[in-house]
Amino acid sequence: MDTNHSPAVYALLQLHAELGGKIKDNQREAVKLRVDMKHVEAVLHLLQPEFNARRIAPRRRYNPNPLFKRGTLFRAALDVLRASPEPMTVDEISRALFRSKGVSEPSRDDMRRMYGAVAASLDNHAGKTVEGDQCHPRRWRLI
Repeated sequence: MDTNHSPAVYALLQLHAELGGKIKDNQREAVKLRVDMKHVEAVLHLLQPEFNARRIAPRRRYNPNPLFKRGTLFRAALDVLRASPEPMTVDEISRALFRSKGVSEPSRDDMRRMYGAVAASLDNHAGKTVEGDQCHPRRWRLI
């Protein structure tokens, strides 16, 4: 072992061992979760013998928006549209929402998540509260 780098090597060995321990813990947890799923499937088969458990899609975890509580994003987007003299794209609305919360340079992932949330909210309310033109990118305005 090179003595010049022994603290670095020691730290990397420790990190490697720690990561290996986490992998083993996750593998044990995966085995436990598989057993739990089998138990749930067994109960489902008791209640409905013809039930096909393969049709159940794994549910992804919901990552809540840290800046906007549930149900407040669309209202905030409406406020942005009210303040704007002309229609806005989803990108412009998203950036304005970040600015309203004091975030001047959002990360790429944060911007992508906000864009998706704003686009979905506007699409859900299209024709009721807001409307978008047929151009690309779509420009939204209040009805």
